[in-house]
Amino acid sequence: MHRNNLTAIMFAIYLTSQRAFAFQHHFKSLTRALGTRSSAQASISEEERYLFDIEGFLVVKNVFSKDEVAAANRAVDAHGHELKERRGALRNTKTGTTLSGDGKTGRRDLAGMLGWPSPESDFFRSVLAHPKLVPYYHAFLGEGYRMDHLPLVLTQRGGAEGFHLHGGPIDDLGNPDFYLTYDVKREVQRTSLLAVAVQLTPVEAGSGGFCVVRGSHKANFKVPESLVHGDPNFLSHLHQPELEPGDVVMWTEATAHGSLARATEAPERRTALFRFAPSNIAYARTYSPSWPAEILAGLSEAQRSVLEPPYNNRLDRPFLKLDGLVDHEADGHADPEGPLAVERQSRSAAKKKFDKDVFKTDYF
Repeated sequence: MHRNNLTAIMFAIYLTSQRAFAFQHHFKSLTRALGTRSSAQASISEEERYLFDIEGFLVVKNVFSKDEVAAANRAVDAHGHELKERRGALRNTKTGTTLSGDGKTGRRDLAGMLGWPSPESDFFRSVLAHPKLVPYYHAFLGEGYRMDHLPLVLTQRGGAEGFHLHGGPIDDLGNPDFYLTYDVKREVQRTSLLAVAVQLTPVEAGSGGFCVVRGSHKANFKVPESLVHGDPNFLSHLHQPELEPGDVVMWTEATAHGSLARATEAPERRTALFRFAPSNIAYARTYSPSWPAEILAGLSEAQRSVLEPPYNNRLDRPFLKLDGLVDHEADGHADPEGPLAVERQSRSAAKKKFDKDVFKTDYF
């Protein structure tokens, strides 16, 4: 009887281990297929996920080193003659409001950084697939995220105007803005458009710069005009984070945000602004029919994957994984430039052949 009991126990343990193995294999396949939250949520903190959810923005400290920021500023200086100032009808604020600064000095914009020759472009290209930033991109956009807008360097000299509040889940007419969304399902966060601003200069308290209405990504009403234009009675609701060079601010464009006017005696503020979207969503259209050739030239495989046009991951889309989280049973390989890997998810050969027979193209 004792031997029979021992045999039964051993057999039960064997069955349990087999079922656990089968479940683990199935779960791994399922998470890979659905792009679930396992890798992303393992890579950013619980506090960061919570704060982004309740406030609609997040500050990530010390992403870039002082040397990296210095190199970026040298590149901007070399292209300073290309800066374009917003004047007249192009100004971003209403005349006479607290956001309009001295009423004369406009914000200056600079683009083209991704197409500059190396090493001038290196810093800006690194933002596309930086190992420190990819976990946040995955957490808020999912694997297969893509660059949506062409990036800009924004500068504010002393006295320069800010930018009236914009963005938010409700448009100017009071209708839902389905182009700018934020949602959470089963603790998975998603936004249709994520802004990522890399700080190239310090931003002290009260000096002017990026501001946000905390929690406005969950608003049910449009932003009142008084807040849009920085009415002094409501300025306390416009939060301006203090920032250091190398910090990164990211926010869902569903959060109402803008910029406070730059203090008259403050040094120039510089920030490099990127916008990213989930794999199958597009807001801007520079990707069509193709990104400019100078942007694509010389990109790493990881960086190039972020410039794919919008389409679903399951259609052979290249997407990034942190190397430590790579499932080596999948078709993945390490990126030599960092702890990243580029993978592709594909449908069965039979389905792909059927589509080819039906549509006469590689993809439906």
